[in-house]
Amino acid sequence: MTKKFLRQDWMRHSKLGKRRKKIQKWRRPTGRHSKMREYRVGYPVSPNVGYRKPSVERGKIDGKKPILVYNLKDLEKADKHSILILAKIGAKNKMELIKKANEKGLEILNLGRVKNAAK
Repeated sequence: MTKKFLRQDWMRHSKLGKRRKKIQKWRRPTGRHSKMREYRVGYPVSPNVGYRKPSVERGKIDGKKPILVYNLKDLEKADKHSILILAKIGAKNKMELIKKANEKGLEILNLGRVKNAAK
């Protein structure tokens, strides 16, 4: 799991995300006397190059390579080591792709609220 970096003094102010997860967003500390900017011990850590994922894992979701699927031709390119993301397509085509993916045993990431999805 990746580390969540939070903004300096987020716990003090509601506008910076206190009790509001949606707006807890990283901003680099830039203050003149900021201990966080100086990477002092005992203060929250800032993101740096050491926290980056290994190049083999980068861009993957749960260890699988994401593939954007528009049609059946794109679905044929997928294998067991990939995870499908359905593109913005109509309900009829989406249902067809879901059935084919289930036959192949492939995982679809963004099913959302598809009605009558073949499981």
